[in-house]
Amino acid sequence: MHASANAAEQDKRSRQAHKAEQKRMKQLQRELRRKDKALAETAALLTLSKKPRRSTAATKRTNDQPPRSPEHRLPGRTGPA
Repeated sequence: MHASANAAEQDKRSRQAHKAEQKRMKQLQRELRRKDKALAETAALLTLSKKPRRSTAATKRTNDQPPRSPEHRLPGRTGPA
């Protein structure tokens, strides 16, 4: 009889441990969902709050040469370089 009482007690502890694990699992899943929603909201707010950047194509020079200073003008020319 002592063996069956011991087995029943062990079974009861096993069920309690399983129940505690299930409860912890649900708690962790709720926390993960909450954090995932917060992260998605933060990402959306960051995306919406970014200012649109001006196109760099409009500000780039059309040639690759640096602008000429007056000292580098060709001799005999008086107009713009």
